[in-house]
Amino acid sequence: MKPKYSRVLFKLSGEALLGKQSHGIDTAVCALLAQEIKEVVSLGVGTSLVVGGGNIFRGAPRSKEFEMERTVADYMGMLATVLNGLALQNALENNGVPARVMTEIHMDQIAEPYIRRRAIRHLEKKRVVIFVGGTGNPYFTTDTAAALKAAEIDAEIVLKGTKVDGVYSADPVKDKSAKFYKDLTYMEVIKNNLKVMDLTAVTMCMENNIPINVFNFLERGNLKKIVTGNRIGTLITK
Repeated sequence: MKPKYSRVLFKLSGEALLGKQSHGIDTAVCALLAQEIKEVVSLGVGTSLVVGGGNIFRGAPRSKEFEMERTVADYMGMLATVLNGLALQNALENNGVPARVMTEIHMDQIAEPYIRRRAIRHLEKKRVVIFVGGTGNPYFTTDTAAALKAAEIDAEIVLKGTKVDGVYSADPVKDKSAKFYKDLTYMEVIKNNLKVMDLTAVTMCMENNIPINVFNFLERGNLKKIVTGNRIGTLITK
């Protein structure tokens, strides 16, 4: 089976790793993701990931007794992405898939510092590269980190994994009348404020002409289907 893309970036929120838990990392979800990614790697596709940290820490807690500075909270969130990246690396290696964690926040004992040329070399050797630490700067989301990394490594598409089938006009879990979009333009996403990725990320993908495919990552085989050219979920292009 011939893949449509030779290099992809898979964006996954931290909450996706919760599974049925209220907090932390569900190892069963990590194992499922590792199996899905292994099938894509076996096709010869250079595969990278950007993972969020919302399952461990999200945003600055605010109360009368305690208020956290935004920059401190953002750095804590970046560290949470490292934990998720290590969990995914372990799951991949348990499935026989070589993986490297590359971080924007240097911590040499557990992850490689991000160097563009080294990341591309890993991909050429068919190692999965897991980007953690966001952009390394506060005030930027992991969505923006995904768009930035996709542009830097010349990924042909950003695959945004969610728990629903794609992009809807409203939350389909709360609103059964929500409209499903099979195709969207970047400007439609921006003008209608559709909660796909943050606006900085969408704009960056638009400027670099990188399509975004939003899909349900929990449905077995979806990742491989997209990579081999099947229409799954919502495709966002010019």
